[in-house]
Amino acid sequence: MNHPPAEDALLARSWPRAWATLGLLAPDGLVQRLLTAWAEPQRHYHATQHLSECLALLEPALDLATHPGEVELALWFHDAVYDPKGKDNEARSADWACQALAQAGTDAAVQQRVRTLFMATCHDAEPTDPDARLLVDFDLAILGAEPARFAEYDAQVRAEYRWVPGWLYRRKRKQVLSGFLTRPAIYGTERFRVRLEGRARENLRCAVSGA
Repeated sequence: MNHPPAEDALLARSWPRAWATLGLLAPDGLVQRLLTAWAEPQRHYHATQHLSECLALLEPALDLATHPGEVELALWFHDAVYDPKGKDNEARSADWACQALAQAGTDAAVQQRVRTLFMATCHDAEPTDPDARLLVDFDLAILGAEPARFAEYDAQVRAEYRWVPGWLYRRKRKQVLSGFLTRPAIYGTERFRVRLEGRARENLRCAVSGA
């Protein structure tokens, strides 16, 4: 798995920092297993690029997290299991994370908070927990990307669902993107609303009109 040097450096900083912040040591071989999972062939958007983009956003925003180690580790695991045809990717990813945390010696409270973070990335409700709001903002930051990156993201998602007929994909995709547009705010934290809300809405309007 060859990543750009800056991406490699980011991953190399982030992984030990997350565990050190929790006062733990990562289980042996876990980071290699995770990166192998993130590089699976069915992934086009939900791949290492997405993980790195989220972690790059996290670094200058660590001060916003109540439990920064938990948020950072949740980012590493949030799409660790990804089957485009699956309905329980978030729950299975959470299971993997909690198993790793239990192996490292965390208590049940930490595991439950991390599980709550994962389930917020289902995007079926706006989270109320501050750390969950922050995690979701990292996950949805792509909606406010520069137009070229947003177009690349849109194509990557289509590639993950290439088995879905075009007419059905366009209808379902329009429903998903329109759902974000109908929210009073796409982002749950002021930092991301200020920086990305306007561009995200413009990207989404263009995508919905073209769907």
